[in-house]
Amino acid sequence: MAGLVMDAVLMLLLVAALGYGVRLEKRLRALREGQLAFAGAVTELNQAASRAEAALSALRGSGQETDLLHDRIVKAREVKQQLETLIARAPTAPVVSRAPVEIEPTAEPAPRPREPRGEPVLSGSRDRDRSLFADRAPERPRLLNEEQVERFTPVLQALAANQAAKQSLNRARRSLDEDLFAA
Repeated sequence: MAGLVMDAVLMLLLVAALGYGVRLEKRLRALREGQLAFAGAVTELNQAASRAEAALSALRGSGQETDLLHDRIVKAREVKQQLETLIARAPTAPVVSRAPVEIEPTAEPAPRPREPRGEPVLSGSRDRDRSLFADRAPERPRLLNEEQVERFTPVLQALAANQAAKQSLNRARRSLDEDLFAA
């Protein structure tokens, strides 16, 4: 009987050990799953850190580009100010004398013989107009009087100002192009 009691106690201890082993297996499985999830979270965190580092370097690069663009904008504003100053001063630059000016007439081609009126004109209208006035004598140079010179003075000043502004603008464009290509 003592052997039977001992066998029963041993069976109870084996069943308890088996239950404890099953419970321990469940805990170990949960721990392994937690470890895999933790490893995945660490991998995701590492990837996020890499993306943040790349974004930070891109931000630094765009900051440098922003500084470069700011410098170019400042230079462009200076050039704009210089151009405005030059344009403001340009109309007073040329002075036209009040003396009469000779104007040379344009040289016309040699007169063509007139066509008879009864035949149709085959050439263009320009040739026909020239042939109608072929018998006129060429004009002599005309002299402008003081009133005509006064009328043309603002036009000449505007043309000179326009030319000066174009030259300044071209210099500014070249300067900006050199600055842009230098960077």
